[in-house]
Amino acid sequence: MDVSQFDRGDMAFIIIAGAMVSFMIPGLAFLYSGLARRKSALSLIWAVSASNAICIFQWYFWGYSLAFSPTATNGFIGNLHNFGLKNLLGNPSPGSPLIPDLLYSFYQMEFACVTAGILVGGIAERGRVLPAMIFTFLWLTLVYSPLACWAWNINGWGFKWGVLDYAGGGPVEIGSGVGGLAYAWVLGRRQERELLNFRPHNVSLVNLGTFILWFGWLGFNGGSAFGANLRAVMSIWSSMLAAAFGGVVWCLLDYRLERKYSMVGFCSGTIAGLVAATPASGFIPPWAAVILGTVSGAVCNYATKVKFLIKVDDALDLFAEHAVGGIIGLLANGLFASQSVIALDGVNTSIKGGWIDHNYKQLYIQFGYVCAVCGYTFVVTAAIAKAIDMIPGLQLKTTPQGEALGLDEVEIGEFANDYIEVRRDFADWTAPGDRVNEHLSVPTTHTYASGDRHGRPDVQQKVHRLRLEEESNVEMISLDILPEKESETPPGVGVAE
Repeated sequence: MDVSQFDRGDMAFIIIAGAMVSFMIPGLAFLYSGLARRKSALSLIWAVSASNAICIFQWYFWGYSLAFSPTATNGFIGNLHNFGLKNLLGNPSPGSPLIPDLLYSFYQMEFACVTAGILVGGIAERGRVLPAMIFTFLWLTLVYSPLACWAWNINGWGFKWGVLDYAGGGPVEIGSGVGGLAYAWVLGRRQERELLNFRPHNVSLVNLGTFILWFGWLGFNGGSAFGANLRAVMSIWSSMLAAAFGGVVWCLLDYRLERKYSMVGFCSGTIAGLVAATPASGFIPPWAAVILGTVSGAVCNYATKVKFLIKVDDALDLFAEHAVGGIIGLLANGLFASQSVIALDGVNTSIKGGWIDHNYKQLYIQFGYVCAVCGYTFVVTAAIAKAIDMIPGLQLKTTPQGEALGLDEVEIGEFANDYIEVRRDFADWTAPGDRVNEHLSVPTTHTYASGDRHGRPDVQQKVHRLRLEEESNVEMISLDILPEKESETPPGVGVAE
């Protein structure tokens, strides 16, 4: 074993890049938690965190071998040559001669962990976590490992065909986006009352999660050059540009409707730009990244309407953000990939670009690859989810009562925000049947920890009362809000006269 063939600077760069990718896991957890209702916020943090552990085991056990074993020649999936990380130490990696295969396996493991974390967002607010973890292990084995083999294994059919997929437009983005859509389809919709007046419970967490992801994405895309070289820098630049333009375009599209500068919209567009940059950032010049970010921000914004057309409750827009963004990035390679950018790593000096290099067949190669990945992912993901759902005790979806109470209570037993609740609608402080104070016409209130545990969506009330008590002084403040219809007050909700 001759380790002197590897540059220690390149190795250090990939170790740090892998750690940055690992930091995307809490970023995903915070993002998903902030986008959900408060009563199911912790369950998504738990699901993302647990999927990370499941993926680490799967990748060590046989995931890496099924994706990257160099002795498999079927072009579809690897063999068990590297089972349990056997035969991995200091040989040049199958992905790049710049780093050893042991380091390469670690870095690729973090890609798989992020993909699994994105995927489990499909359970949002109604999926049980134990079946989801079993599903994650099987999905990584039967879907992610084959997709990674197609694009990145030296014997994969996509690699041999000349597919340009820099950092995972197929395995990571389309895999998680289309896979999440298929899982949500098998899982079924949330109850309609849970969809009324839905809004993210903590937009600050959405922003925090987005910028943690952005930071980690620089290691995700930059590290995919597998060395501290100019191609890595070019990839980082393209990622920054695509993210910035994606965020601005999405925010402006939302502004034209609401006349408000949506923070959630800006974060969504930023992620759409980063997703599109994932397969393309190491192939395209910076000016193309501006076009890529603009197009992805607009198209992914409109793609959020697809779930209403097909009636699939993709609660966190995995399809619109990740699948559509990944498709855009892969097709952009057919147009804008440049041999001069690819050759900046000093290794891939003979790979042709796309249309700007007069390689016109590259676009249909990219399109064929997109169709294969989308079709395979949806069918196999749906089959795995349905098979698990049919096993007694492993039903994917919680009960209607569990959905109403929230997954934090019925699945986790802890809460992201366990405090005495002050709700936006003051009358919601009072539960039906509460005692009435003998001296005041205002009902005394019971307080609820963890938020919205009674499962009733926020509704407008006819009169809201707030009682402020200071020693013997009592001040009453009344705010009258007239509803559109008298019947909008839910049965059993008391209204102070």
